[in-house]
Amino acid sequence: MTEFNGFKGAAVRLDDIDIPRIGSEIGVGEDEIHAFMDVEAAGSGFDGQGRPKILFEPHVFYRNLTGKKRDEAVKQGLAYSSWGEKPYPKDSYPRLIMAMAIDETAAIKATSWGLTQILGENCKGAGYATPQAMVLAFMADEENHLAATVSLLKHMGIADDLKAHAWAVVARVWNGPGYRKNKYDTKMAAAYAKWAKVRDTPFSAGANKASTNVDTASGKTDRTTVRVVQERLKELGYTEVGNPDGKMGKLTKTAILAFRNENDLPVSDVIDDALLQALDGASPRSLPRNDAEPAAVRQAVPEVQSNFLTKVGAGTLAGTLATGSVTDLASKAEGVRSFISPWKEMFSDIPSWAWLGCGALVLVAIMMIARRGELKGIEAFQAGERR
Repeated sequence: MTEFNGFKGAAVRLDDIDIPRIGSEIGVGEDEIHAFMDVEAAGSGFDGQGRPKILFEPHVFYRNLTGKKRDEAVKQGLAYSSWGEKPYPKDSYPRLIMAMAIDETAAIKATSWGLTQILGENCKGAGYATPQAMVLAFMADEENHLAATVSLLKHMGIADDLKAHAWAVVARVWNGPGYRKNKYDTKMAAAYAKWAKVRDTPFSAGANKASTNVDTASGKTDRTTVRVVQERLKELGYTEVGNPDGKMGKLTKTAILAFRNENDLPVSDVIDDALLQALDGASPRSLPRNDAEPAAVRQAVPEVQSNFLTKVGAGTLAGTLATGSVTDLASKAEGVRSFISPWKEMFSDIPSWAWLGCGALVLVAIMMIARRGELKGIEAFQAGERR
């Protein structure tokens, strides 16, 4: 599962200039954006604990599940087929966490997130390859909430409706058919009327155009995006990426280069939109070593060979002790006694057959440990975790 740290990130609030700057991308001012945010998330993207505001939707969870997972979710009261069957709790996080234990991706898709309550299902329209990537970005900064909102407004085709103050259209498309019951359209109109009376933040789109461009020659390097890319690369079998840490180091760049080379992308070590899209649709990596025979692995990996020889040696000795002839029983028993000489006198009354059995058991244990080590080494080599 993805590490969300209790859904607590940097939780950076919007700067005043962010609202007109991001709103200008779809030709609206801060009054429209404020009105939209006021209705969708009470004007704030984070709760009192610094987590993104959320609303877990059981009916959406239901449609994102099938089979036994759906049955289990229904049994726990986390999923039902129709909207509005039960009232929402005050805090959705406990239900979300329970739902994630059944299916992480489906649970995140079934939750509305942040400033404008973007449903996880809509992550791609909001500009993110996966719902997990969207949540991690939302944990970091409200600016990401608002940028995702603008992206989704354009994707849904209602940016012009917001600009024209067609509140009913905006509310219906954004919230669904239940918008009238909750009066989202009239609330947006009232909020806009309030904000229209407040002096706007000075802003010039032309003067700030250069500063708003985040796609540079070095690509995307923010910690959240890098970590998401690292986790996805590891899922796909690019284990050279190492442990995901959000840092753009040599291992990460090596894995990106390998992925790009194997997926016919321009060869570079940067994170750009083309890479993110390719990662989203990529299939797990297939390497010749995935099907490597144990004998070949032993030749390539010294510790696997060592474990193999230990296993064979211990097994042979254990078999010899267990099936030894009566004629040399005493000599073998004496050999085992000498192996544990510090306790020889203390256990002098123990018969020879018991010493042989004890020695055989010890050797069997050594054989099993070595066998396990050998198998683990082979698995690691085949998975690319051991080179």
